[in-house]
Amino acid sequence: MDDTLGTLIDEPGLPGMPASAPAARNVATPYRVLARKYRPQTFDDLIGQGAMVRTLANAFQANRIPQAWMLTGVRGVGKTTTARILARGLNYVRPGQPDTGPTVEMPELGLHCQAIMESRHLDVLEMDAASHTGIDDVRSIIDGIRYGPVSARYKVYIVDEVHMLSEKAFNAFLKTLEEPPPHAKFVFATTEIRKVPVTILSRCQRFDLRRVEADVLSEHLKKICTAESVEAEAEAVAAIVRAAEGSVRDALSLLDQAIAHGAGAVSAASVRDMLGLADRGRVVDLFEAAMRGDIPAAFGELRAQYDSGADPGIVLSDLAGFTHLVTRLKLVPEAAAADPSLSDVERTRGAEFAQKLSVRALSRAWQILLKAIPEVQAAPRPLAAAEMALVRLAYAADLPTPDEALRSLRSDVGSGAGPGSEGGGRPLPAPRASLPDSPRPQLSAVQGGGAMPRPAPSPETVVAASPQPQAPRLGRFEDVVALANERRDITLKIALERDVHLVRFEEGRIELRLGQGAKSSLPVDLSKALQQWTGRNWLVSVSREAGAPTLAAAARELEENRHRDAASHPLVREVLARFPGAQIVDVRDKAQDTAADIAEMPPPPDAMGEDEVDDDA
Repeated sequence: MDDTLGTLIDEPGLPGMPASAPAARNVATPYRVLARKYRPQTFDDLIGQGAMVRTLANAFQANRIPQAWMLTGVRGVGKTTTARILARGLNYVRPGQPDTGPTVEMPELGLHCQAIMESRHLDVLEMDAASHTGIDDVRSIIDGIRYGPVSARYKVYIVDEVHMLSEKAFNAFLKTLEEPPPHAKFVFATTEIRKVPVTILSRCQRFDLRRVEADVLSEHLKKICTAESVEAEAEAVAAIVRAAEGSVRDALSLLDQAIAHGAGAVSAASVRDMLGLADRGRVVDLFEAAMRGDIPAAFGELRAQYDSGADPGIVLSDLAGFTHLVTRLKLVPEAAAADPSLSDVERTRGAEFAQKLSVRALSRAWQILLKAIPEVQAAPRPLAAAEMALVRLAYAADLPTPDEALRSLRSDVGSGAGPGSEGGGRPLPAPRASLPDSPRPQLSAVQGGGAMPRPAPSPETVVAASPQPQAPRLGRFEDVVALANERRDITLKIALERDVHLVRFEEGRIELRLGQGAKSSLPVDLSKALQQWTGRNWLVSVSREAGAPTLAAAARELEENRHRDAASHPLVREVLARFPGAQIVDVRDKAQDTAADIAEMPPPPDAMGEDEVDDDA
C-alpha cells in the first residue's frame, strides 16, 4: 500500500480521504480510481451494512465466532472488501498493547492490518474461484489448513466468487468446512447465491449485503466530491445514484468518469450526455403528451431527445420509471415524496399526475412500457420502435378493464343486440381520455415521420354516411352455415355442421333433429342469431324424424367417395404400385381450380383475342 493510503487509514472521517497532501514527492504518484482510493478500511467505513456490522460486533464480544461466513449481494456492495476487513478484525492486535481477541473496533493500524489490506499476509489467503475452479485448488487449501498460522491469530481463507467452483471441489470442501481446525476461518463471497450447494450454505453463517439506499449513497458521493475539490450539481449526483442502482463501486466509477467528462466539474447536462440519458423534465413532458393522447407532441419530444443524444431505450426506461413514481405517489405519497433522488420537477408534477390519472391507466401504461423496452433494445431501428410504443401507450392506456368490457357486453346482449355485430349491434363506448380536456386524435397517413391528426367524425355523421346493409337471402340450410362463418360465429357454425340433422327448411322456418352430444340450447341460439343477422323472426323447431345426415358426415362421405374413385383410376393405381407407402392425400377438381385461377388473373390486353386463350391451361 502506498504512502497515501497509509495516511488515509490513520485519518478519521471518510475512508481513504487524506487530510492534506504529503509535503513533498520526488516521484509522481500514479492515479488511483475513486473506487480503490476510497475503499473502506474498517467496519465503520462500510455504508448501508449496519445489520451485519452489529451482528459481527456482538459475536466477537460474546466469543461466538463461527468457522465460516458467506457474503452475498449484487456487484459493488463490498463483499470482497468486507471479507478483508473481517480478516483484519479477526487478527487485530494494536502495537504495544496486549492481545484482546477479535474486535470490530480498529482505531489505528494493527500489526497485521497493512499486510492484510494489501493482500500479502501469509496467514490470510485469497483465492479467486473464477480462475481456480477445480478440485486440485481446493486440495491445496485442505493440505495446508492443518498447519497453524505463522504470525496472526487465525488463518483466514477468502474465496471470492465461490459459486464458480466445480461440483467435485464443493464436495471436497464439505468435511473440512464443517470441522476445521480451531485456527482456521473461511470467508466466502458470491453474487450467485443460488448456485452454491445447500450443503455448503448450511455450514456457513450467511450475510446478505444490501444495496445502498439512494440517500446514503448520495451523501457518500457528495463527501467524496468535497474531498476531491469537485463541484457537483445535486441533479447530477442524483442521476449517478439512479444509474448505480445501489452499487457503491458503480457509483464511484460513474463519478470518476463524470469528473473526467466534465473537466473537473460534474453537471447534470454532462452526466446526461455521458450516460445517454434524457432530461428528467423532458421525460415528464413526454409522459404528459403520451397520456394526453397528443401523438404529434410525443413524437416531437422523443425526436428532440434523440437528437440531443438520448437513447430511445433509456428514454422508455425513464418513462416507465416515472410511471412507477406516479403510481407510488398515488398509493403511498408519503414514502415516495421522501425519496432524495427525485428532482423538484418529478416530485411536483408527479403529484399532479397522481391526482388526475387512475390506477387502471397507470397500470396499463406500465405494462405497455415494460414490454416495449426489450423490443426497442432489440429493434434494428430503435427510434421507430419507440415511436410505435408511444402510439400503443397513447391509444391503449385508457382502454376499459375486462370487467368493464364484460359489463358492456352483457348490457348489449340484454338489449337484444349482439356486441360489435354488423346487424345493428350497439358499439362499445369510446375510450375516455386519460387526462381531462384532451381529445383522442385519429391517425391518418404518416407524413414526415409522424402521425398527422385528423378530427374524429361525430356519431351522427358516421350513421348518415354508412350505407345500411341488405338483409341476406337464405334459400337453403348451407346458406345459414355460410352466414355463420361470415359473421365469425365459429362455435355456431361448427355446431350446425356437426350436430344438426336437417328435416325441413324454408325461409323463416327450420325443422331439425339434434345429434348425440349437441347442446339443448342450439335451436334457441340459432333463432336469435338469424333474427339478428336477417332482421326477421325465424322459427326453429326440434323434430323426432331422422332427417338428413349432418353436413360434416356428408362431407366425409363425399371425400371418401372421391378418394375411392381416384384410387380406382389406372394411372393412380400404377403410381401407388411403383411407390410403396404412398397415400392419396387430397383429391381436387381440376375444372374448378382452373376456373378459380382464371378468375384471379388480371384482365388480358385489348389486343388479345378470345382465340388466343389456351383452353387446356
